[in-house]
Amino acid sequence: MRTEISKLHQRLGATIIYVTHDQTEAMTLGTRIVVMKDGVVQQVDTPQNLYNQPGNLFVAGFIGSPQMNMVDATVEVKGSDVYLKVGRTASIQLPAAKAKKLIDGGYNGKTVIMGIRPENLSDDPDEVKGKGAAIDAKIEVYELLGAEVFLYFTVEGANFTARVNPRTTLRTGDTAKFYLDVDKIHVFDKETELTITN
Repeated sequence: MRTEISKLHQRLGATIIYVTHDQTEAMTLGTRIVVMKDGVVQQVDTPQNLYNQPGNLFVAGFIGSPQMNMVDATVEVKGSDVYLKVGRTASIQLPAAKAKKLIDGGYNGKTVIMGIRPENLSDDPDEVKGKGAAIDAKIEVYELLGAEVFLYFTVEGANFTARVNPRTTLRTGDTAKFYLDVDKIHVFDKETELTITN
């Protein structure tokens, strides 16, 4: 049905307003999407921008399947470098542009919400080539979907999903190092839930 509606839209060239609760329909059919929550507009943008640059925590969690991984992190500023400290062991250095936004916003020592999409976590250190940081976790569930594998684990009480290559050798019960593409990390204000960095 989505394909038929898409063909109709292209053939008519007319503006169509399509209301749906299904984010897949919205992403595949829409050229501009209005994301609403409780009757309030959260963000109006193209599907790609909603996915890559969500304006707040709700949009980030709503757009994308499986949804974005989110965990509390403490901001640590050391000179011009900024680290997100997750729990007792993981310390993730942010790229300069993201670091500057946290410094300028006065977030040193504050708790923020770090978000990263499942496809931006990898079990292969070569995939991030020097622009990554690592977290250690024990795999709780291995899920093969044919062309991809989902690995589920918990970090500091937050559930995480990694979308990895189906050739992975990791299985349920294994302890692994997951590499985060730091360029793809999103940081949200814990109180306002607005995006600080994309």
